[in-house]
Amino acid sequence: MILDYKDINDLNRYKIMSGTVIPRPIAWIVTDDNGVLNAAPFSYFIPISSNPALLLVAIGQKDDGSPKDSLANILKTKKATICFVNKDNVEQVQKCAIQLKKDESEIEKFEIEVKEIMDGFPPMIASSQSAMFCEYYDTYEIKGDITPIILELKYQYIDDDRINERNHINVENIGRCGVAFKALVDL
Repeated sequence: MILDYKDINDLNRYKIMSGTVIPRPIAWIVTDDNGVLNAAPFSYFIPISSNPALLLVAIGQKDDGSPKDSLANILKTKKATICFVNKDNVEQVQKCAIQLKKDESEIEKFEIEVKEIMDGFPPMIASSQSAMFCEYYDTYEIKGDITPIILELKYQYIDDDRINERNHINVENIGRCGVAFKALVDL
């Protein structure tokens, strides 16, 4: 079967693309706006460079067409903390997919424990095994309702028992495979 993307609406394009490019990492992007912590789940992000250390995050719009809080907060504060999801916190990240008002915090509403690791950056989700502390780098303009932004990784937290002396990482991150979440396992 050949699919012609000009004949496929946005929702079905998303379903087909996200069901094919698997697994995709699942993480919260934690941002702050005047003390209101936003913790939004994302699966549309990927590293694009190691020097400089850059990540590309595709951020959509709210149902009313306004920018999602994550995008507005990053553009305002120039900071974000990416916290990876594991089997111990997957239920919490699913709750955070509910769209809240700008002045409501997923952290408070769903009683998610956070911890301050790096001064000047939003806190990380305490149950995450790894978190990336990022600064805004650039925006890539495209037509449509998605805004791709580039974040520069400045610092990373990794649980001490998850990294070895050769910098090999052993985290239990959850990936997204279509609509399902899957644990990544060794073969």
